[in-house]
Amino acid sequence: MKNVWVFIEQDGGKIADVSLELVCKARELAAQLGSRVEGVLLGREVAHLAPTLHQYGCDHVFLAEDDHLEPFTALPYAKVIADLARAENPDIVLFGATPLGRSLAPRIASTLLAGLTADCTDLRIDDFEDKIAQRSFKNRLMQIRPAFGGNIIATIATGWDGPQMVTVREGVMRLTEPDSGRTGAVTRVPVDLTDVETVVAVIERVKEEKTVNLKGARIIVSGGYGVGSKENFRLIRELAHTIGGEVGASRAAVDAGWIDHDHQVGQTGVTVRPKLYIACGISGSVQHRAGMSGSAKIIAINTDPGAPMFSIAHYGIVGDLNDVLPKMIKAYKDKV
Repeated sequence: MKNVWVFIEQDGGKIADVSLELVCKARELAAQLGSRVEGVLLGREVAHLAPTLHQYGCDHVFLAEDDHLEPFTALPYAKVIADLARAENPDIVLFGATPLGRSLAPRIASTLLAGLTADCTDLRIDDFEDKIAQRSFKNRLMQIRPAFGGNIIATIATGWDGPQMVTVREGVMRLTEPDSGRTGAVTRVPVDLTDVETVVAVIERVKEEKTVNLKGARIIVSGGYGVGSKENFRLIRELAHTIGGEVGASRAAVDAGWIDHDHQVGQTGVTVRPKLYIACGISGSVQHRAGMSGSAKIIAINTDPGAPMFSIAHYGIVGDLNDVLPKMIKAYKDKV
């Protein structure tokens, strides 16, 4: 049986959110294929993480532990996973589209001579016909991602045997609740590394914690190029602070230097699903909407009544945000 693999990214014994999101998605894919979800977990003294992976949906965890696997360096990880893939022959391999995943996945794909689609925003199982090769494929992974600068959505399929490999953006797959009673199997994987794979040593690591948590925010107030200036972002910050939300931004506002990239929402930023998303001066490009269209309630504020953002907003306000936001702030403060 060809199974669905998820590479489990961890740092210091903490599993990355994107890996748990992918386990939940893998559970859906495996159910359609009639196969199992298998996690691939590498590191040093990380066996205690396996029960968590079982609870989120892994039927089986491949566990590789070695001092050379902590902290992450690409060559040892690629060697262990490629050797394991040759032995086990998975059907699908999922990686998070993080700096670590983007470093690791291409190396493994190249070693295995497998196809790799980067930065997917959706995955599904379907049949397709390769008209050039005159071959039909059943139950293949449809790898969906933006293309041509986000102006179209492309569906990509692998038209040859071997693992179907993808990297998936953080936040685009829903994280479901774990089942505390769920258990699974663990298989220890031998780590056979040579001087070639261990040639790189990490001398020092400098870590900076993020000060913005858009993925976990229940309320987000975002500003776009229509805000007009860096100084005008004070209104965005004031409204967010008043109603207990985080500050987001469009790519145009970030590119203009008005706010840091950590606040960017969209295909090249963070995918979010808050209870309330307030878009201020954001026209609503395809790229931005892809990152926030899953919000429970959307309020759009723009001077242009034809702005695309209004097409997905639950409530729209046509007006100058410099007039609208102070009134919203005052109304909220008067109420509380």
